[in-house]
Amino acid sequence: MIDEINIMVGGEAGQGVQSVGLWLAKSFTRGGYYVFADQDYESRIRGGHNFFRVRISCRRIAAFSEHIDILIALNAETINLHREEVTENGVIIYDDQITGNIPEDKHLFGMPLQTLAEQQGGNKVMANTVALGAALGLLHYDIGIAGKILLEQFGDVSNGQGNIRAAAAGYEYSQLNYHGDFAEKLKPAGGIQRMLLNGTEAIALGALAAGCKFIASYPMTPSTPILEYLAAKARECDIAVIQPEDEIAAVNMAIGASFAGVRAMTATSGSGFCLMVEGLGLSGITETPLVIVDGQRPGPAVGLPTRTEQGDLQFVLNAHQGDFPRVVLAPSSVEDAFYITVKAFNLAEKYQLPVIILNDHYQATAYASVDRFDLKKVNIERGDMYSPDKTASTEYKRHQITPSGISPRAFPGLSRALVVTDSDEHDETGHLIEDAHMRSEQMQKRLRKLVPLKQEMTVPEIYGAKKATISVIGWGSTCGALREAVDILRREDKMSINLLHLNELWPFPAEKVTDVLKKAKQSYVVENNAGGQLARLIRQETGQQVTGTILKFDGRPFSPAVIAQKLREECD
Repeated sequence: MIDEINIMVGGEAGQGVQSVGLWLAKSFTRGGYYVFADQDYESRIRGGHNFFRVRISCRRIAAFSEHIDILIALNAETINLHREEVTENGVIIYDDQITGNIPEDKHLFGMPLQTLAEQQGGNKVMANTVALGAALGLLHYDIGIAGKILLEQFGDVSNGQGNIRAAAAGYEYSQLNYHGDFAEKLKPAGGIQRMLLNGTEAIALGALAAGCKFIASYPMTPSTPILEYLAAKARECDIAVIQPEDEIAAVNMAIGASFAGVRAMTATSGSGFCLMVEGLGLSGITETPLVIVDGQRPGPAVGLPTRTEQGDLQFVLNAHQGDFPRVVLAPSSVEDAFYITVKAFNLAEKYQLPVIILNDHYQATAYASVDRFDLKKVNIERGDMYSPDKTASTEYKRHQITPSGISPRAFPGLSRALVVTDSDEHDETGHLIEDAHMRSEQMQKRLRKLVPLKQEMTVPEIYGAKKATISVIGWGSTCGALREAVDILRREDKMSINLLHLNELWPFPAEKVTDVLKKAKQSYVVENNAGGQLARLIRQETGQQVTGTILKFDGRPFSPAVIAQKLREECD
């Protein structure tokens, strides 16, 4: 049985690179395979070099491979940039009529992509669809699955039927005319039907499952698809979706909606989060629940707007004027993004504070085949709600001082309670004060929430050997690559190594991290930033210094192979 197949589609923006990649990913997912797909694109509408990688396997996968079995090159540049990544018996599908400096290569399989597109589809823009069919033909895969996907995309009209004919023409041409060494065959595996989702779609679905009824966001890559996805579901799911004039308005609208009693969120990237910081403080002092998604991308400023980085960890932890509690979560996979979003809304309401979800461009735009979400695991926890029976006082105290730091919450206009709060420091009833004693009491009350909150945080689990000589620590989207790297090193190098991966970063799991570091002879933090932000946080919270860091900050994600090689070099 084939362990895996790796396909890359490359070309310029506007050539349909993403479309073909997504159609391939859907086709193999529906055929019962596990799929992981990621994309790399420039911040321009047309031109530039873009590619879409699709990894197909019978086993669960959560990272990309640097090897290519089939390269669909929609222009000459793609061949020149990626031919060295093609495996020994791999194939490069390209239009033999395209111009450009194309070197001789045994992997080349020239096809009249545009000619077949015009003849069978009626439009040369369907050349990418012909290439889709050609790749499936090389694998002897069921073209009918792709046909159904094309009908869903274009409808059963002339355009849809034209694309189906174009794909069929590519399929037939490759089967009749390819005579190279590529001999892999991939039949639909059947079995469990899975969903194909990316990180932003999983977050959006998690928000819906959690009962979110309001989102206000200003479009910003890579979080814009959350807004778009929820907008498409607005009527069906009875959710208000607002695109305001900027991020400042977005965060304040979300706070206002939450104050009124509905679950609310906003989504942005690091640059937009900069503008939201004052609103973050407003959520903190008024104790208004708020969920913020920060889709990280390289900075400073605009940096590389369509690339990836884990550069906002220290920022979201320390973005504040004055002290107030918060929660920081970082999903480790597409599936985790769904469940962690549900948890974010529950924690925001139970503890009446802001919760920040740190996604990043790589995970936001990468697709994975995931099992159907278990909605039995989804519980809505709204926290301590005000009831007149719970207090002897007839006056409602929005910021009542309690042992837990959590005040019973009432919604304005929904009971006899007069709900008052203020962005200045305030007393228990919510009216602003200048009193030193009450200021201290309110500050201590808010910070006391951290005590029960720590008990809510999931203790991270060890992957690999329970007791190992070498421990690797990572967070967020690097999980899939790190787990596979650990597997490689244990299998190929017989290395005594394990992984501690964090998806709940604040309150910080200091005890677990300290325990791991004390047991290991060597420890390495792997993260996508230049400053070793998690490594610094570990030292700050545990007093422990890791042996070293493996950092990547070129805007591209880690692959398992790169991590494994870096660890070999460090541990040699």
